[in-house]
Amino acid sequence: MGVGEIYLSAEQIATRVAELGEEITADYAGKEPLLVGALKASFVFLADLTRALPFLHHVDFVELAGYTSDETGGTPAVRLIKDLDASIEGRDVLLVEDIVDTGLTLHYLVRTFRLRSPHSLEVVTLLDRPYRRLVEDIPVRYVGFTVPDEFFVGYGFDQAEQFRGLPDLWIVRGSPVV
Repeated sequence: MGVGEIYLSAEQIATRVAELGEEITADYAGKEPLLVGALKASFVFLADLTRALPFLHHVDFVELAGYTSDETGGTPAVRLIKDLDASIEGRDVLLVEDIVDTGLTLHYLVRTFRLRSPHSLEVVTLLDRPYRRLVEDIPVRYVGFTVPDEFFVGYGFDQAEQFRGLPDLWIVRGSPVV
């Protein structure tokens, strides 16, 4: 496996995260939102985003896993591994995603959270691939970058738990590490 070339530099990412912080700050003026990071890849983005928000907000995490099983007839499904620590009823919630691709996992999370009666529920994602959506009913409000159908590592993205700590976002070239 070879890490190919830098797709987005640390500086490009930092600039865009600061811009997203300004947009979110304007939209959430006078509010105290809960930012919910989807582990594991979003933690770097969430850390930078929370520092770009100069107003009171809270942070929590969920962890999801995709799987297939006999119970689902071999169809991909999602399960919640780590749930929120706090209630979201009546709160402004901003889901922080690393990447929105097909939308299936995010759709599951949005449906689950809507049942908990938040005041508002929006999504901010670092990377987006809207052309791959299989689900349209997801509230992606803030997008860092629309990216091609490539496999990325760095800036929290991993391959077999490697490369998360790279400060830049790299396109993976060669055979994947398994």
